[in-house]
Amino acid sequence: MSGSRHNLANEEVTAEGRSDIGNYPVFKRNMRQWTMRITAYADRLLDDLDRLDWPESIKLMQRNWIGRSTGARVKFSSAAGEIEVFTTRPDTLFGATFMVLSPEHPLVDALTTKSQRSAVEKYRESARKLNDNERQNDDRTKTGVDTGATATNPVTGEQIPIWIADYVLMGYGTGAIMAVPSGDERDFEFARAYNLPIVAIQMPPTEWFAENNISPTTDCGLWPTAFVGEGNYINSSNKNLSLDGKRSMSEAIAQVNSWLESNKCGESAITYKLRNWLFSRQRYWGEPFPIVYDENDMPYSVPDELLPVKLPELTDFKPQALDPNDETTDPMPPLARVTDWLKVELDLGEGKKTYRREVNVMPQWAGSCWYELRYLDPTNSERFVDAQVERYWMGPKSAGHTGGVDLYVGGVEHAVLHLLYSRFWHKVLFDLGHVSSEEPFHKLFNQGYIQAYAYRDSRGQTVPANEVVEKNGSYTFEGETVVREYGKMGKSLKNIVTPDEMYDEFGADTFRLYEMSTGPLDASRPWNTRDVVGMQRFLQRTWRNIVDEETNELHVSDEPAPIELRRALHRCVDGVRQDMENLRFNTAISKLIELNNALTVHVNAVGSTPREIAVPLTQMLSPLCPHVAEELWQKLGVQTPISYTAFPVADPKLLISETVEIPVQINGKLRTRLAAPAEITDDELRTLALADAKVIAALAGATPTKIVIVPKRLINFVI
Repeated sequence: MSGSRHNLANEEVTAEGRSDIGNYPVFKRNMRQWTMRITAYADRLLDDLDRLDWPESIKLMQRNWIGRSTGARVKFSSAAGEIEVFTTRPDTLFGATFMVLSPEHPLVDALTTKSQRSAVEKYRESARKLNDNERQNDDRTKTGVDTGATATNPVTGEQIPIWIADYVLMGYGTGAIMAVPSGDERDFEFARAYNLPIVAIQMPPTEWFAENNISPTTDCGLWPTAFVGEGNYINSSNKNLSLDGKRSMSEAIAQVNSWLESNKCGESAITYKLRNWLFSRQRYWGEPFPIVYDENDMPYSVPDELLPVKLPELTDFKPQALDPNDETTDPMPPLARVTDWLKVELDLGEGKKTYRREVNVMPQWAGSCWYELRYLDPTNSERFVDAQVERYWMGPKSAGHTGGVDLYVGGVEHAVLHLLYSRFWHKVLFDLGHVSSEEPFHKLFNQGYIQAYAYRDSRGQTVPANEVVEKNGSYTFEGETVVREYGKMGKSLKNIVTPDEMYDEFGADTFRLYEMSTGPLDASRPWNTRDVVGMQRFLQRTWRNIVDEETNELHVSDEPAPIELRRALHRCVDGVRQDMENLRFNTAISKLIELNNALTVHVNAVGSTPREIAVPLTQMLSPLCPHVAEELWQKLGVQTPISYTAFPVADPKLLISETVEIPVQINGKLRTRLAAPAEITDDELRTLALADAKVIAALAGATPTKIVIVPKRLINFVI
């Protein structure tokens, strides 16, 4: 990365080929660095997803990122040695008419003929300037160069040309592919562009030809595109292997794999897109590695008694800036400049010697991968968490339960970063016997984003939103016109409203309440500071209903609440309980506001709040507004701490309305609505309706020929 230089994992590079933090350009360099062998856990990370109560979209993202593929490794012999290819479709080998290697493949130099060397070197230089995302962009025109060499197709024995192309990456698979243009759209386009052979190996159905408006033919030169599907195999036989006439892909794959192994040309295999986790960073902030090196550059662990290794204090944290084209100079992290910290004398078993410390630091994931465990036992100075404490909070709750945090609320943006790393880290701790749970987070809920306006200057860089000046519909920053956009509130867009600002102006409880009231937890929603006042007024009214504003004393009475207010309370308790259980905080807050409005009417009339209302109202507020609720609780004089009291339970009898509203129709047309007792019988309803003035006027003396009654819901007079 240019400017401030850091190592990045693949997951930290955006689709545009820039860093996910800071939006800096990214380039590749070979560097000595630490990695975590997350690939050793690929199968468990993949298979255990089925046991988690997570959104399917997140599971799919992790499955795709791990990218387990079943197929075969196939060996193609060449003048430069064997070229190994992994393919998920070994059954298509008879249609492999050329090979494509990554420009970085180690055999390219040895394979390239003298006549093609100049073209190959020029192409490799252009490929070096592209990042992986650009190279694999499906919308980009595919280009390539012939090396002049050939390889032997193991099942046909034919010599097929070897090309290099930038859409093949050395970091995925083996850095080489076998191209089957008749069955792959990208290979088909490439073969057409460079006049390479195309051999049909599966016969498309007649419907396919009809859809493409051509007559059925095995002449691929007449095909408008590749056939991607299943059809009867053709042109797929040698003297010991024949697929012709078969249709089952699975049977054909098994047959070819068996032939490859028998002829020592390959074997069945499983590969993964997942790569080992890059764990080094060339910056200051981060956990130092407890590693030192001797004079021969051999690494040693720092003795336990000298842990933790602490960062030295620095005033200049900037890493050395390097030119992206500089391929010889190693980057110098900030710690490399601290000479008195860099060298350390230790006795590691061979007498006291001078060692050199590791100057890279760990990434931010080193802490975020296990922080939930430290929360369980934050003052323990012997272990990161006591075993019994961990088992109590994080152990499996039932058969089939993975254990871990019961509910984790987090953003979808962490799907293949924090959430994947944490799972790996936790499994390592489980294997080492440090935790009793196999997964860190059993249930996951993805919250929506808080969105706000952001602003970009002419270079496309974001500027601080709170320093932008609006005038006559245009926006400027330090006198320069900027463009407004809308996006997720965050550091990258510089549009954060800091919690400290909100605390100072409105208080922490108001801030919490506003965030939860703006909409469903899983929906993205806009931020508007002006709307915070509404939640502040609600809390102020609630406080005034329980505490006298002048004397700061309770005005709570032991007098029973009127029946309608009690009904309002129990409807609120029932609704809030259900909403909280289903994370519907916005609707829970709405119900609390309704109850408080009803309470306000009572207080204005009577001058005090019944204790039977004040206590459960405060309890229901506690999860949402803990500070206000705690103060009210103390004033109410309840001995048991509010956090240890059970949530209120609604009385089912008080959930039934005293009256119900029943529509009255004449010949199917609505004439009026009756307020009737909730337990009214059909006979009572008929008598009540016939006595209503509006019904008498509408009947105009006519006698109904039929009366239709839906019990407690509707009555219709037919005349």
